[in-house]
Amino acid sequence: MPRYHPLLVALHWLLAVMILVALVMGGTVLKGTPNSDPAKVTALMQHMSAGIAILALMVIRLLVRLRSAKPPPADIGHTLLNMLGVAMHYALYLAVFAMGISGIVTANIAGLPEIVFFGADLPLPENFRGIQARAAHGVISKLLWLLIALHVAAGLYHQLIRKDGLFARMWFGRGA
Repeated sequence: MPRYHPLLVALHWLLAVMILVALVMGGTVLKGTPNSDPAKVTALMQHMSAGIAILALMVIRLLVRLRSAKPPPADIGHTLLNMLGVAMHYALYLAVFAMGISGIVTANIAGLPEIVFFGADLPLPENFRGIQARAAHGVISKLLWLLIALHVAAGLYHQLIRKDGLFARMWFGRGA
C-alpha cells in the first residue's frame, strides 16, 4: 500500500500530540485560571508558544504535502463516504489554521504579546469575552475536538473493522 512521506508521518503524530495538549490546556488550565492570577501569564506563554509552533509546523506540513508524492484517497466503495474522507482532511487543516489565526488575532487585540513574551508590567485584561476572535477561537476549538473524534473514529474503523491497512499509510516504518 502506498504511504505518506516519512516527514508527513512524523509531523502528523507530533502535531496530533501538540494540538491535543493545546486544546486541553486552553479548555482547562486557561479557562480555570482567573486573569488576576499571576500563573495565568505563564500558562498563556505556554499555550501561545504551542499555538505558534503548531501553526509553523502546519505550514511546513502543508508545503511537504503539496511537494511530495502521496497515496490516493481511500476508496471504500461508497462515493459519498470517499468524498467525506477527503473533506475531513481539508476540514482538519482549515480548522487548525483558523484556530491559530484566531489565537494570534485574540492575543494581539488583548495586548498579550507585550505582557506574555516581552514582560510588559501590565495587567491582563479582566476577561477576553468582548473579543470576537476569542469567541471564534472557542467555537473552533469545539469544532476541532469534533473533527479529531471523527478522524480517530474513521481510523479505528479502517484498522479494526475493515482491516484494510489504511492506518499503515500514516505510521512509521515500512508498514504492512
